[in-house]
Amino acid sequence: MDIARGFLGIFVMLLICYLLSNNRKAIDWRLVGIGVTSQLVLALAVLKIPFVSTIFDGIAGFFRMVLQFTEEGAIFMFGNIITDTSTFGYIFAFQVLPTIIFFSALTSILYYFGILQIIIKGAAWLMAKSMGLSGPESLAAAANIFIGQTEAPLVVKPYLEGMSRSEMMCLMTGGMATIAGGVFAAYIGFLGGNDPVQQQYFAKHLLTASIISAPAAIVAAKMLHPETNNLVTQELKMHGDVGSNLLDAISRGTTDGLKLAVNVGVMLLVFTALVSMANQILMNTIGDWTGLNQYVVDATNQRFDGFTFTYLLGLLFAPIAWILGTPTQDIMQVGQLLGQKMVLNEFIAYAELNNMRVDGQFQLDPKSIIITTYALCGFANFASIGIQIGGIGAIAPGQRKVLTELGIKSLIGGTVACFLTAAIAGMLY
Repeated sequence: MDIARGFLGIFVMLLICYLLSNNRKAIDWRLVGIGVTSQLVLALAVLKIPFVSTIFDGIAGFFRMVLQFTEEGAIFMFGNIITDTSTFGYIFAFQVLPTIIFFSALTSILYYFGILQIIIKGAAWLMAKSMGLSGPESLAAAANIFIGQTEAPLVVKPYLEGMSRSEMMCLMTGGMATIAGGVFAAYIGFLGGNDPVQQQYFAKHLLTASIISAPAAIVAAKMLHPETNNLVTQELKMHGDVGSNLLDAISRGTTDGLKLAVNVGVMLLVFTALVSMANQILMNTIGDWTGLNQYVVDATNQRFDGFTFTYLLGLLFAPIAWILGTPTQDIMQVGQLLGQKMVLNEFIAYAELNNMRVDGQFQLDPKSIIITTYALCGFANFASIGIQIGGIGAIAPGQRKVLTELGIKSLIGGTVACFLTAAIAGMLY
C-alpha cells in the first residue's frame, strides 16, 4: 500500500507539471525518467544500503558537531541562559539563530579553500552528463544544494544575462526546491533539540531530502518549461568572490549569516503573530456566528481549536498529504503544515511540526513526521518569488521581466519537487 501510494504521489506530481507545461510536445521524457530514477536510486542507497547509509551518517554527524560548536560560542556570548531549554523560544533564539551565523562563516571558509567548489562541480558534472543540462544550469542546480537561492546564481553570474527561459526556470525552481546550508543546520537544531540521537536522525533525513530534491527540481522545471534553444553552453566554470584572504572570507560569511539570522528571526516573529491573528479573527467571527468552532473541534477530535486559518490550510492540502503517503489520521495536520510552508515559509511550518512532534496528546505518527520533514525541505513559498526577483534581478537586470513571468511557475515547480521527494520517502520508510 505504501509503495502504491508513493507511485500515485509521483504520478500526480508529474501530471501537474505536464498539465501546466508551456510546451508539452517538447518535454524530454528521457530527462524525466532519469531524474525520477536518480531520486529513487539515491533514496534507496541512503536509506537502505548500509555502506551508503554509514557515509551519510558520518556527514550528518558533522552537522551535529556544528551544533555543538555553535553552542560553545553561544554559551560564551549568552552565558547560562543557553542551558535553559524549557521553552522553544530559548532554543530558537540562542541555539538555532547562532547556528545560521556560524555555518555561514564555515561555508565561506570551505569556499575560500576551494573545497565547496570541487563538490559543486562534481555534482554539476554528473547532472550535466546524465540529464543533458547546460553547464550554467547544472552548476546552479548543484550549488543550490549547498548555498542559498540568492547566493547560487552568483556562481553562474557571467551566464545569467544569456540564459534561456528554460535555464532561468531551472535556476529558479532549484532555488525553491532546496535549502541553504546555514538553515539546514538550523533545522537540525529545530527538530532535534538537545537530543544527539534526534539531531543525528533528522540531520540524515534533511541531508537526503536536500540532495534528492535537486534532480526533482530539474524534472519539474524541464516539464513546466522545456528547453527549445539548442544554443546553450556546456562550460562548467564557477564564479564568485571568495574573499581576499581567510579572515576576509570569515568576516563576509559571518556578516551574511547575521543578516540571514536576523531576517529569519523577525519573519518568524511576524508571521507567527499574523497566523495567530488570522486564527482569532476567523474563530471570533465566522466560527462563532455559525457554530463552526465546535464542529471543527469535534470533527478533528480536538486537533484544531476551531474554525481557523490553519484549519483551512489543512482542508486545502489534506488530499496532497494523503497522496504523499501520510497516515489518514494525520492528513489534516500535515496538510496544515504544507499550506503554511507555501503561504508563509518553511520555518513557520518546521516550528509547528516540532510542536506537534513533542505534543503528548496529539503526537504525529513517525511516518507522518518523516514525510513532512522531506516535504518542507525547500524555500518554495510566495516570499521567495520576491527574493529571487530582487536578488537575481539585481545582478542580471536584463532578466527581470523573465523572472517576474516565471515566478509563480517556479514556485509550483519547487513545491512539486519537494512533494516528489516526500512521496519517495513515504514509499521507503
